[in-house]
Amino acid sequence: MHLIKPLVLASRSPRRIQLLRQIGLDPRVIPCDVNEDFDLSLPAVENAVTLALRKAREVARTINGAIVIGADTIVTLDGRMMGKPEGPDEAVRMLEMLSGNTHIVHTGYALVDRPSDASVTGVEETLVTFRDIPRREIEEYVAGGSPMDKAGAYGIQDDYAAVFVTRIEGCFYNVVGLPLSSLYSALQEFQSTLTR
Repeated sequence: MHLIKPLVLASRSPRRIQLLRQIGLDPRVIPCDVNEDFDLSLPAVENAVTLALRKAREVARTINGAIVIGADTIVTLDGRMMGKPEGPDEAVRMLEMLSGNTHIVHTGYALVDRPSDASVTGVEETLVTFRDIPRREIEEYVAGGSPMDKAGAYGIQDDYAAVFVTRIEGCFYNVVGLPLSSLYSALQEFQSTLTR
């Protein structure tokens, strides 16, 4: 894709950086520290989009002449929202809830242009089914430290949690952290609106 401006990723997530590089984009990385608490009065989809836009706007106010990408992933099980675990005990609890069940991974994304402040948002949802996971496996996985920076306390892409998953319905990359096809199309369309 031809970029009309530099691209900035408002995230320190190594997974998101890798995914963008996978499709030929090499963004400048400017992490942001915004409050990622959910608004419990809103559904997960709205929370994911709101947080993604908040992250993108927070970084966008510090730069000029770029398109900023923000993203946020939320896992839901029976309507209960899960973000990143606050500690090992919470990670174990999350994985025990997900064990033997199908949950939804919602990733919201936002594109914010500077200096115009024009923006566009989107969200992708993927259903993920876990096998029944013995408590011992969960504890061993959590003890390795991998789940601590991941929504729902697991990462499907590069660690042991891949063996928890028996079925995926929807975009795999959404579960990793960015719905690549949807985001790519949104970025193409957003750029075309900026040049009209």
